[in-house]
Amino acid sequence: MPSLKLERPIIFFDLETTGTNIVRDRIVEISVVKVFPDERRETYTRLVNPEMPIPEGASAIHGITDADVANQPVFSIIAANLLRYFDNCDIGGYNIIRFDIPLLTNEFNRAGLSFDMTGRRIVDAYNIFCKLFPRTLSDAYRLFCGKELEDAHSAEADTLATLDVVLGQIDKHPEIGSSVDELHKFSENSNPDHIDSQGRFRWSGEDVIVNFGKYSGMLLREISVNEPGFLKWIIRSDFPDDVKKIANDALSGILPRKSDG
Repeated sequence: MPSLKLERPIIFFDLETTGTNIVRDRIVEISVVKVFPDERRETYTRLVNPEMPIPEGASAIHGITDADVANQPVFSIIAANLLRYFDNCDIGGYNIIRFDIPLLTNEFNRAGLSFDMTGRRIVDAYNIFCKLFPRTLSDAYRLFCGKELEDAHSAEADTLATLDVVLGQIDKHPEIGSSVDELHKFSENSNPDHIDSQGRFRWSGEDVIVNFGKYSGMLLREISVNEPGFLKWIIRSDFPDDVKKIANDALSGILPRKSDG
């Protein structure tokens, strides 16, 4: 198996959290693997009490519940030791540049500590993956049709190529199905926690929270009482009708219910 050429230790880490908001959500589990230049490894994993309820949607993904973390230390208790463990190390992980590093940085800030990234090199497997396997139509055509796409960015050529790519995907991956219904389900990229088409509002357990802007993470029912101007702004602005309807209903005291969906 290939080895990393290291000048100093590198820590690969992953976070399980209460959600995907890097400002408001909290860590419920952290796992680190420190790899040393001599190829020695140290693995450390522990649960963390996030000091907030874990939404059902998050528990459904990582399997960690409120009961699991009830007697675990809060992040501020482990923060100083964890920061020392990261000292003089480079950082690695999957999609850590956009999610894990900012969220971990915010957790350290709340604990009164600074997670300084100056001088650290970052190895993000997600970014490497995206660069190794680009997702342009020309790349898809090469992969699934075995030839180069001529006249790329010509509307007709791109349309015909897209059809050929779909046929090539069906041929190489029969598990995706070939009916339009099967392909529709496989194509779908919606988040089950999203209530509207843009994900401006989402479920947090049985509650509805705002999923964007300065009120991101706040309960819709609280905003409808304390910050009605925000909902009125949504209604006046260029949002899809389903987003505006949720805002308008909330102003009237009507909130979405999971049974409605």
